[in-house]
Amino acid sequence: MLENQTKTTTFEMQSESPEGSKKEDWMQKRWRPMMGWVYMITCTTDFILFPIMWAAFQASLGNPVTAWEPLTLKGAGLYHVAMGAVLGLTAFGRTQEKLQANSVATMPMTSSVPVHRPLAKQDTPAL
Repeated sequence: MLENQTKTTTFEMQSESPEGSKKEDWMQKRWRPMMGWVYMITCTTDFILFPIMWAAFQASLGNPVTAWEPLTLKGAGLYHVAMGAVLGLTAFGRTQEKLQANSVATMPMTSSVPVHRPLAKQDTPAL
C-alpha cells in the first residue's frame, strides 16, 4: 500500500522550478520534431526501402519483378495530406509562439508612473 502511494505519474513528477513555471514533460516539448521524424521515416521506408526489398524478394523467388505499390498512397494519399496538415499547422503555431516570445522579450520597459518635467521658460504661462 505504501509503495502505491509513493509511485507518481509523469504529470505528478512535473515539479515547480525556482522561477515558478512548471517544467515541461519531454513528450510535450519534443512532439513536433518527433512528428517530423516519424513522417520522414515513413516516407523513406515506403518509397525507398520497401520497393528495394520487394524487388529483391521477388527476384529471389524467381518471379518477374513488379512495381511496389506504396502503402501510404492507398486511400488517395490521405496519410500525406493529414501529416502535411499536422506538420504545417504545428510549424505555424511554433512560429507564432517564438514571435510572441520575442516580442515580449524585446518590448521596451515603460513606466506606469507619469514623469513630470519642469517647464521651460517659453512654456511658462503668461500672467
